Amino acid sequence: MIKIIRTATIALSLDILLKGQLKYLNGHFETIALSGESEHLMSVKVREGVRTINVSMERKISPVKDLISLYKLTKIFIRERPLIVHSITPKAGLLTMLAGKIAGVPIRMHMFTGLIFPTKQGFVKKLLIVMDKLLCWAATNIYPEGEGVKNDLVNFNVTKKPLKVLANGNVNGIDLQYFSLDNIAQQERSELRRELEILDSDFVFVFVGRLVGDKGINELIKAFSELQIPCAKLLLVGPFEDHLDPLNPETIQQINVNRNIISVGFQSDIRPYLAISHVLAFPSYREGFPNVVLQAGAMGLPSIVTNINGSNEIIAEGVNGTIIPVQNYGMLMDAMYKMATDQIYFEKLAVHAREIIASKYEQSLVWNAFLTEYNTLIASIGKEKKHV
Repeated sequence: MIKIIRTATIALSLDILLKGQLKYLNGHFETIALSGESEHLMSVKVREGVRTINVSMERKISPVKDLISLYKLTKIFIRERPLIVHSITPKAGLLTMLAGKIAGVPIRMHMFTGLIFPTKQGFVKKLLIVMDKLLCWAATNIYPEGEGVKNDLVNFNVTKKPLKVLANGNVNGIDLQYFSLDNIAQQERSELRRELEILDSDFVFVFVGRLVGDKGINELIKAFSELQIPCAKLLLVGPFEDHLDPLNPETIQQINVNRNIISVGFQSDIRPYLAISHVLAFPSYREGFPNVVLQAGAMGLPSIVTNINGSNEIIAEGVNGTIIPVQNYGMLMDAMYKMATDQIYFEKLAVHAREIIASKYEQSLVWNAFLTEYNTLIASIGKEKKHV
């Protein structure tokens, strides 16, 4: 049976980003999940029913540890002899593509789910571009997650190889049966509102993600704090990461003292929080193709997003949300005010939110696109061997 190895730097990416996909692919190929050991890798093994391999990889640049990981990956690929290796995160992408080339893996696929270098400066930016160029040199096939990522790869001259966006973008699509308001009973919504002291008359903005600077949290808190709407609430669903990208002290103070800002930390199931909200506010500085915008849309929420890769592909201005400039808290505040006070405008956006996601990003569309691509590449390898 044809063997495929899917890799990510940390197992959380395989667990969350590829939920269900590995099980689906395992019905067609022998599919192996490879990443660093953690409870998430065990979760993948149990839920997806695939074999897993533990190889630790550092997210940050670490020459010695990276060489050790490269050596381990090369040995594994030589031993396992997969026909395809397919990576989805930056460091795993670089190491997987290099190890795959060294080991002679015929098909080496990498999906760029987001680019780090466009928001960096100086030496760090140049180094990251060189690393991505090296990754693309070692890969046989390159897949940007969306058109925005594709344009960045072209504009920064990262590679001359063909770049292909599968389906309409996104790494896994959206499970419309799971992300549906029908799954959250009215009683559950009422109990959650009562627990969080949210009134039925409140207009609730929700943010889902890491509470860090480059997600636009400083601008979001400032914009919300200056909103002149007494019935508005802001629900923050996600963890603080002070060690990576700390928020401004005044932002943290507002979160702590403003009773209309409710921070609930990381939640394994975000659906109940989306179900009691009206609008997703997602002012991120950079993304590849943000799943939370898809998830919120599937739950019937229009979105306020910044004009960045992925977000500006999912949201159509004035149709299922609105798009504002990056790091512009004034326009963010204006967009939030209009959503909360113009009921006709809000309802117009809300009515299209789910249908647009369903028409372009339903999970089976994405999974079938991956399966078709695998089969096409496998068939091309067979033709090449016949001509030799």
